[in-house]
Amino acid sequence: MAFPGSGPGGGPAPAQTSTALTLDTPVERIAADPGGAAVLNKDIPGLLSDPNYPMFKGMNLKMLASLSSGRLDGRTLAETQADLAALPKQASLN
Repeated sequence: MAFPGSGPGGGPAPAQTSTALTLDTPVERIAADPGGAAVLNKDIPGLLSDPNYPMFKGMNLKMLASLSSGRLDGRTLAETQADLAALPKQASLN
């Protein structure tokens, strides 16, 4: 018998947590969220359509900035972080 709040087989239920998109979130995860994709398209135009996207999609924006030779600067990162922070947080199962 499973108790209320327990998962299949009587184990603990998966916790629902609120996740925010940040500069530490992999680009592909930000892009998978419609709001996150809109922020990237607004703040970093061309990022998602870049031919090298498959090579950097697993990186976060901080790492990408460090490899961008200054094309992704601190001002752009700050604006992107603010816009991502303004998005509603998503519920995810962890």
